[in-house]
Amino acid sequence: MSRAIHPLQGKRLLIIGGSSGFGLEIAHLAAAEGAELYLLGRDRAKAEQVAASLHAEGRPAKGIGVDATDPEALLSVLETIGKVDHAVSMVGGAMGGGFLEADLATIRGAIEEKFFANLQIARVLAPFLAEGGSLSLTGGSGGRPDNASGAVVGNQAISSLVRGLAVELAPHIRVNAVAPTWTPTPLWRQMDSAQIESIRSHFATQIPLGRTAEPAEVAEAYLFLMSCGFITGQTLVVDGGLTLLH
Repeated sequence: MSRAIHPLQGKRLLIIGGSSGFGLEIAHLAAAEGAELYLLGRDRAKAEQVAASLHAEGRPAKGIGVDATDPEALLSVLETIGKVDHAVSMVGGAMGGGFLEADLATIRGAIEEKFFANLQIARVLAPFLAEGGSLSLTGGSGGRPDNASGAVVGNQAISSLVRGLAVELAPHIRVNAVAPTWTPTPLWRQMDSAQIESIRSHFATQIPLGRTAEPAEVAEAYLFLMSCGFITGQTLVVDGGLTLLH
């Protein structure tokens, strides 16, 4: 069966969190393949700015300010946009501390941000995904239950979520997740450059490939999952082999 040179050519792609970090890298890569972009972010001005910069390069893009974890707000946006071919959610955070070390609210918050927020997003998004389309969520890898308790539980729940959704939405929609390990992105903007470099150096000594990922390398995994029509229910770990040693 022949395939288009660019599987995303002319496809409508919705990116929740598309104005920074991995989401922004996904936007640039997908735009280069000819996708029509809808970039959702809590910071309306930032989302619109990114869309404008893509427009200046001749790429069709629209930036929309919305809190995607608010189901009514997200539904209102989707009713305006209509059907999309692919959707990506970057929603989720990180935390440190084991089950006894971290306070209960922090653990619950990490699980809420990872699992329940994406479950809610998926329930709202599902009717707006076009036949043959896909939904890609974001998990994580590299943490341990004793030092990142809530985040690890949340990441495991994301993997369970995509496995369940993949069956429930088959054969019309595919659902997968990408699980990167620590990567220098704006998620860590509250840290100074010395702290970030210290963390980067630490992970580089732990990762078999001897370095941390570039954000664009992680973004490529999302495009692969969107483009390959025979993958569903999978969590693609992008960690340079870190989890092979733990």
